[in-house]
Amino acid sequence: MHQMRRALSRRNPFTFTFTFSPKLHFSTNTTPIHLPKTPISRSPSLNTLPTPLKQHLLSISQICPSTSRKFLRFQDLKPLDLLEILENFHLGSRDLGFNHEKVESLWRIFNWVSDRNKGFGFGDDVVDPRCYEIMGLSLLRVGMIDEVEVLVSGMKFKGNLVGRDRILSGLMGEYVEGVEVEKAVSVYERMRVFGLETTLACCRGFLRFMMEMDRREMVVRVVDDMVNAGVGFGDDETKELDSVIRVLCRDGKVQLARKFVRNVKVLGLEPSSVVLNEIGSLFCDKKDFDDLVSFFGDMGCAPDSFVCNKALHLICGSFGLERADQFLQEVKQLGFCPNEATFGILVCWSCQCGKPRNAFIYFSEIISRGMSAVRWPYNALMSGLFKEGMWQHAREVLNEMIDNGVKPDLVTFKVLLAGYCKARQFGEVKRAINDMVQNSSIQLAPLEDPLSRAFLILELDAKVKRDNNKGCSLTEFYDDLGNGLYLETDLDKFEQVVSTVLEESMIPDFNRIIEKECELNNLKAASLAVDEMFVWGQELSLNAFTALAKSQCVSYDHVPALSDLLKSLPSLIPLLKQEILTWVVLSFSDKDFAEVGPLILKELCRSQQPIGNNTRSSLMLGICRTGEARTIRCCWALARKEKWLPELKDCGVFLDYLCQMKMRKEAIQLFDSMLAAHPHSKAEICNVFLEKLCLGGYTGSSHEVINTLLHQGFILEPTVYSHLIRGYCKEKRDSEAMVIIDDMLAHRIVPSADTLVLVIPLLCSVKRANDATVLYEIGIKEHCSHSVFLYDALISGCCRIGQGCYGLVDFVLDEMQRLGLQFDEVTYNFLIYGYASCKQMTSSMQYLNSMSSKELRPSNRSLRAVAHYLCSSREVQKTLDLSKDMESRGWTHSSVLQHLIVNALWSAGRYHEAESFLARMEEKDLIPDKIDYNILIRKFSHGRLDTAIDLLNIMLKKGSVPDSISYNAVVCSSCVSDKLNQAMDLFNEMLERKLNPAIITWDELVDNLCQNGRTLEAERLLISMVDYGLTPTRRMYCSIVDSYCCENNLSKASELMGMMQHDGYEPDFGTHWYLISSMWSFTEKDDSRSLEPQGFLSKLLSDSGFSPRKVLKTTVH
Repeated sequence: MHQMRRALSRRNPFTFTFTFSPKLHFSTNTTPIHLPKTPISRSPSLNTLPTPLKQHLLSISQICPSTSRKFLRFQDLKPLDLLEILENFHLGSRDLGFNHEKVESLWRIFNWVSDRNKGFGFGDDVVDPRCYEIMGLSLLRVGMIDEVEVLVSGMKFKGNLVGRDRILSGLMGEYVEGVEVEKAVSVYERMRVFGLETTLACCRGFLRFMMEMDRREMVVRVVDDMVNAGVGFGDDETKELDSVIRVLCRDGKVQLARKFVRNVKVLGLEPSSVVLNEIGSLFCDKKDFDDLVSFFGDMGCAPDSFVCNKALHLICGSFGLERADQFLQEVKQLGFCPNEATFGILVCWSCQCGKPRNAFIYFSEIISRGMSAVRWPYNALMSGLFKEGMWQHAREVLNEMIDNGVKPDLVTFKVLLAGYCKARQFGEVKRAINDMVQNSSIQLAPLEDPLSRAFLILELDAKVKRDNNKGCSLTEFYDDLGNGLYLETDLDKFEQVVSTVLEESMIPDFNRIIEKECELNNLKAASLAVDEMFVWGQELSLNAFTALAKSQCVSYDHVPALSDLLKSLPSLIPLLKQEILTWVVLSFSDKDFAEVGPLILKELCRSQQPIGNNTRSSLMLGICRTGEARTIRCCWALARKEKWLPELKDCGVFLDYLCQMKMRKEAIQLFDSMLAAHPHSKAEICNVFLEKLCLGGYTGSSHEVINTLLHQGFILEPTVYSHLIRGYCKEKRDSEAMVIIDDMLAHRIVPSADTLVLVIPLLCSVKRANDATVLYEIGIKEHCSHSVFLYDALISGCCRIGQGCYGLVDFVLDEMQRLGLQFDEVTYNFLIYGYASCKQMTSSMQYLNSMSSKELRPSNRSLRAVAHYLCSSREVQKTLDLSKDMESRGWTHSSVLQHLIVNALWSAGRYHEAESFLARMEEKDLIPDKIDYNILIRKFSHGRLDTAIDLLNIMLKKGSVPDSISYNAVVCSSCVSDKLNQAMDLFNEMLERKLNPAIITWDELVDNLCQNGRTLEAERLLISMVDYGLTPTRRMYCSIVDSYCCENNLSKASELMGMMQHDGYEPDFGTHWYLISSMWSFTEKDDSRSLEPQGFLSKLLSDSGFSPRKVLKTTVH
């Protein structure tokens, strides 16, 4: 028995040490209890946990009431106890949600246990590392980032690495979400130092964040770490890798990009064609064609035609045809299949190099393969023939061109004209002019000379004349009739012009074509030229890019093409002129801007090019309007890093977006910056800022800012108070709104009309109808145009007061019908509640059904009124039908409504239905916050204790504390049901919540403790009762004395009897006589202690009215 008592004493809820100090002294020692002689010094403590710790346990009871209740009675909390608390808290929070205040209390408990045990893992207890993990994840869920940092540093100090990977991953995710670049990088570095692995989702988010913030060195390190660690990539991760490769290629880090792709392929993934093209194009730009071939050889695939054609074009221009042909053979071995553009490039460059034979060989490949030839190879062939003096064959090429369905264009005819002029075949020139007329390329006047028109087309200042000079001959050539002819022109310039035309016709200059088409506003032809340019391996020049951007941004139909162009050539964006860049920014629709806007901003920030504030503001407005929250945060950070500030007229728009995105910190920073930048517009800035912040859900922050400004001596406009009132009313913080209202009335400030509409009903709801009427009268005078709304507000407010105002209802309804106004939620609720209160249920139910049919939810007040009438009329089934309809719609049931339904079922003897109804409410999450189950707890505590306990726990989880009567009921019922430990847990929780137990509760607990052999606990409970200023009952004293007598602990029994007599109770004769007989027997057995028992016995008898001498004589006889 003694060993069992010692085992229980470690977690005995009432084990403590008494001292003679008047102050409370807590100790975890389990030393024997020493009770002093009367008068007794008693301690008010029931356990040794510090009061702040108990308050934190009470705080988390809303999440895990049973667990919190259990540990309130413990002398100490061990690491294993903490693990149980954490696990149950985490489990409860998954259902109820993570609350900042509750997690903060959990953090205090965690720190107390950690300090108490000198760090987990260093004592006798072996602690599950999930303590750190659960605590860290809980802190992250409520944004307690600083505390997470402390937790992580503590783990580092204690050498505990288990669970830190998830915590640090979550911490990094929080920093990424909050656009805290340096802190996110710091967390990643710590994870690398400790060799921790983060989740793929976290890595992907961090990668994207680093790319968005243009931290390219970190992008390289992260991907390198992932690949070197052998981490696989899924489809989503491959897309991220594609983006990374593009970044590396744009930075010119081709070898690093090649390494990444090679490693990815080793991991079993096939790189996308986009990645391969990016790297191949970069090899082309660096003219490293050998590495290009070897790279695609490593990849085991052939390069794309875009890459090959670009490489061929560059090789021909830099290294000649032989190297180009060699390159073509090498890529053919990799599986590359040339297209018509590939051979066309070789045809053109062969003609350029004066090798028409090679040109015809390559051209024959186009014809023999059945490819669709375009005009550029034909033009090049004709130019090459003319250049080599083979003008006789040019007409054959033209005829084949026409036969193959390729229509000659102006460039083709210019080649013919220039070639024949160079060969002095002016008859062929006239023939070519006639061909142009037939082709509808030009129109020739009836008397217009074909040669003059040809010279005009070629922009030549020349005339062909007959040589009639009989002296020195001027003849240069002869016509078909043998007449000598000569050119009257500057022959050098003539030859230069025709040679230039032939040279420029050999290699198509797509950039010049694009610029020309844009000048002619022929955007369709320009777009086709862009597509053809990339197929032929050429790059877009800045001038052509500028011309395209300028032309496409003014045409709505071509904006998508402009978007694709910007995404393909982002490096050219900062080079656009300021005016054109502004046009580009303003031209995009919301759909296109969501993707292009952040790209433009990032490129501008990277290039450090000066950009106008209006352009940047337009860009940021588009991003805020179309982007996601994360994108907006990143772009906002980039723009503010560049010292950007919006114009004063745009400030309100930006504040709207910031509040919508919950970016309170950024909004306040913008406010401070705007005040500093516009010191002469402080009043306007304050008004705009406070209005947007209040309506955005940050009224408390706005109020703090106002107080700060007032302390600085700043004079605020009256509208500021209106903003605060509207904000507080929107956030349902009526008490704060009332403070502002009183302040306005004290300073005789008249609120605006829309504010009065809110203020008048609010004043009525707090029984200040006189103030409401005064404001109404003032509002009518100051805002006469809003008299209708003010009248409605006053009527609504009066109806909140109660009966006596229903005479106005008919008038209001008649006015609404006359004006053709439709009922809203407020009107319906007023009618439902009003008619139900007047017991006109037909009308009340009519409006209730009408409101429900419109998918409008009646207020709890209206539903209570209807249910109260139905229950009072004993129409239980109609009440249940109403409840089922609410369940089907997912509407919560208020405390009163649930009580009415349960009470109706209970009164009808349908107990199981009542329990099922309550269980259904919890299962379907139809219980509102601050639920009040006190009446039901008392009802169910008699015979259905488990249901009563469940209701008590639900109240705590929903943020309500049951009253003392409810606790008394469940404690007493637990005692009756022989659940003593449960009773003690509930009783102790009751005391910690500063609730006063009833005398009968103390009585039942003491009696049950004694019946279960826990006399010492019963005595301590009795002493605590006295210390609470209460007088124990006679039954309590008798129970403890009898229990001590049964345990043969006569000393304790006699002491308790002395206390009993001290409180004015007389013990029964049987107990007295038993103690006297037992003490006398004890005296005879030990003469050495005879003096002390005799003294005690004599005192006991004398206090009871007996003579010791007479008792002794009676005993002897």
